[in-house]
Amino acid sequence: MIENMIIAIEGIDGAGKTTLLATLREQLHAEVIAFPRYETSIHAQLVRRALYQQMGDLTDSVYAMATLFALDRHEARELLHPFVASNALVVLDRYVASNAAYSWARTGDETIIDWVAELEFNTLGVPRPDLQVFLNTTPDVAGQRAINREKLDRDRARDSYESDRALQQRTADAYGQLVAQNWQSPWLVVEPEADYLHVADRITAALQ
Repeated sequence: MIENMIIAIEGIDGAGKTTLLATLREQLHAEVIAFPRYETSIHAQLVRRALYQQMGDLTDSVYAMATLFALDRHEARELLHPFVASNALVVLDRYVASNAAYSWARTGDETIIDWVAELEFNTLGVPRPDLQVFLNTTPDVAGQRAINREKLDRDRARDSYESDRALQQRTADAYGQLVAQNWQSPWLVVEPEADYLHVADRITAALQ
């Protein structure tokens, strides 16, 4: 039995996180929380407006955007801490590593990942994940999925990050470096062709 665990699912836009999360919810009886929390967090709502070019030059500042993403998670601390102190499992759709990877990709400066960790884990006090799972989907495949999703759902129009193919590639590369460093916790890499039922078993084994 898995107890007191926070698992973060990471990957670029269109990597396949939604499908994996649905499998984990069913197979591991996990609670799922998605970031950014656009429906409930004012900080996430400001992020969304910025990503759709509705906040002037706000997106030009990597640090400002990273801070808004971080404040969304800070607001959710009360949702996350019960999973540290009780027999329960929560799976997160994006977490702090997403902020680190995108910030690194946007600046080209590796040291920003330390700034993100200090801001989120230390200053804002969000709990560290017990395991991080990286969906190693190529930017070409992920990008096509995002385009197809946009065609099927008008509410899923790609934002400025999702539409930037070069940014997605740099972010994928940054994630690869975070995985290689075991940044902040152990990582598990999931390849695009993986059977997600088997992935659930791998996660269970990794947390024993």
